Amino acid sequence: MLAQWPVHEPAPTDYWISDLPADTPLKTLVRLAKMRWRIEHDYRELETGLGLDHFAGRSFNGFHRHLTLGVAEQLFITRKRLTTPKVQAVA
Repeated sequence: MLAQWPVHEPAPTDYWISDLPADTPLKTLVRLAKMRWRIEHDYRELETGLGLDHFAGRSFNGFHRHLTLGVAEQLFITRKRLTTPKVQAVA
């Protein structure tokens, strides 16, 4: 079991249960536990920003094409986000 207990909180705020081997490094456990946020964010972006929820066709082939293009767009956006340097605002 993994628990997140921020310093300013009176009790742990999040818990994760894992069936990974006991010798799994803590860093790996934390990375995998926090990955859920990224997955949920990407799905929300696919659904709302890239139109995954706009499919109104009736065939599997049409749905498959729609889904494939949406995932390709997501890949492009993710690669752009990871390779483009962030611009820092100057106050």
